Amino acid sequence: MKAAVDEILRYYEEASEAERLFAGSGLLERARTEEILERYLPKPPAAILDIGGGPGVYAGWLAALGYEVHLLDPVPKHLEEARKYPLAGVRQGDARALPCEDNLADAVLLLGPLYHLTSRPDRLQALGEAWRVLHPGGLLFASVISRYASLLHSMVDGFVDDDAFWPILQRDLVDGQHRNDTGQLKYFTTAVFHRPEEIRAEASESGFCDIEVFGVEGPGWLVKDFEERWRDTRRRERLLALVRRVERDAPLLGCSMHLLAVGRKPL
Repeated sequence: MKAAVDEILRYYEEASEAERLFAGSGLLERARTEEILERYLPKPPAAILDIGGGPGVYAGWLAALGYEVHLLDPVPKHLEEARKYPLAGVRQGDARALPCEDNLADAVLLLGPLYHLTSRPDRLQALGEAWRVLHPGGLLFASVISRYASLLHSMVDGFVDDDAFWPILQRDLVDGQHRNDTGQLKYFTTAVFHRPEEIRAEASESGFCDIEVFGVEGPGWLVKDFEERWRDTRRRERLLALVRRVERDAPLLGCSMHLLAVGRKPL
């Protein structure tokens, strides 16, 4: 377990998570995540806990909208980057043991931790902690990576033919447990990839109700001319409209790189 944690921390120290959300399909991921958050969040100045908030891209955006945002993350580099935003708090923490009191937040964001907690008990513990710190009626936003992300990504980017990636892809399809021993950052780090019904079941088992699962990027990230289309306002809006239209269609959920579960703590 410690070796996996060290590998994940090393990956995020070397990779640039902030830059990822401002280039390529990360642009679609960020726009759609923000769109879904705005659709459900109460009005500012609600209190939000951004758990595993990384370099603070979403936390900073929410703080600029007037929310009281507290960010926790295990990666020192991310904490340093997040401190450039006017957040209510930035501290190191583990999603499975939040250094927070009960019933204090209007919303909890888990936009990264669940796909690095590779055992189901650990994920349920993190979801249970989110449930604990939410007010009754508070909202959970939990992101996971699709089980089919490696399959689709490797076909789009051509590394399906890389012999070093082949065993990684095979295991991803069998049990969703992603392991990368190649040392290549482009093949990501230790993670677990979900089917849509799996994140719904985990959120439900943790006590959340009114659960909806959205395809964040949907099939939109698969367009061949993505960056050119994104720069054109009219073509971008058409792409977003189509992704929005099928965001909860079960047969297409697996085409999305990321799934976002939205649930509520019962009153």
